[in-house]
Amino acid sequence: MSLFDWFANRRKSGPISEDRQEREIADGLWTKCEHCDVLTYTKDLRTNQWVCSDCGHHHRIFSDERIRQLIDANTWQPLDTHIQPQDPLKFKDRKGYGDRLRDTQAKTKLTDAVQTGLGELDGLPVALGVMDFRFMGGSMGSVVGEKLTRMIERGTATNRPVIIVCASGGARMQEGMLSLMQMAKISGALQQHQAAKLLYMPVLTHPTTGGVTASFAMLGDIILAEPKATIGFAGRRVVEQTLREKLPDNFQTAEYLREHGFVDSIVPRTQLKQTLAQLIRLHQPVAAPAAVENHTPWTNGLNAAEPTHIGVDL
Repeated sequence: MSLFDWFANRRKSGPISEDRQEREIADGLWTKCEHCDVLTYTKDLRTNQWVCSDCGHHHRIFSDERIRQLIDANTWQPLDTHIQPQDPLKFKDRKGYGDRLRDTQAKTKLTDAVQTGLGELDGLPVALGVMDFRFMGGSMGSVVGEKLTRMIERGTATNRPVIIVCASGGARMQEGMLSLMQMAKISGALQQHQAAKLLYMPVLTHPTTGGVTASFAMLGDIILAEPKATIGFAGRRVVEQTLREKLPDNFQTAEYLREHGFVDSIVPRTQLKQTLAQLIRLHQPVAAPAAVENHTPWTNGLNAAEPTHIGVDL
């Protein structure tokens, strides 16, 4: 028997089907790190909150996973899920805006680029908004602005700290001026929240750019960011052409912004929930001491019946 016949008989007797190969190596069983190319068992990567255990690279995650990581189990109460985006300008580029919305909603199972709700973070009540980059690049349209504004107002009314996890390419051009108006609306709600002496903390993730950076992303009492997140307003090339000078390699990174005072702290994702809980506890108002019955006012040893003068008579 020739070598050719031997291989031909082997193929006939034991063919390996595609289904068999798929069963042996299941799709999604392993995940390759975008930064160091190390293969990691996906289940272990999810346990480590999608942070590479070899190089510390933070894989991009979306709103459902972020809520699961930050909010205690069985405490999440979604807000305003019924609000739907509209197409008031009848905008059309390569595809009509209305068609683009329907396609993106079907693909992501989201109504728009943000999820908002109330819940508990390590036992502490919070109001949380999480932007989702899958939905048209996390762009800020009318629905994003309305949902974030209502969530902030609900947090103010219930004396909860507000947390917004930002991930956005900026304002949504398909809604024109209506999109830009959301910057002022959300900022106004945050001003009322601050007037009530309540805490607001944005968490800047990769990427946070455009009108989101120019508004509520930079209005926090404490601004946190994930490592190596891209944070900026205009693109790097636009800034270089405007300034006519070469920018540093780490320009518009979380580390660069921390060095220049725009970000207070860079927090790895695996420590984010613990850090947020600690900051909330540190900024909770101190309870007034309980009144003591039959308490005699302190008079520094003087006769309480006589007037007491403190200070120097001029």
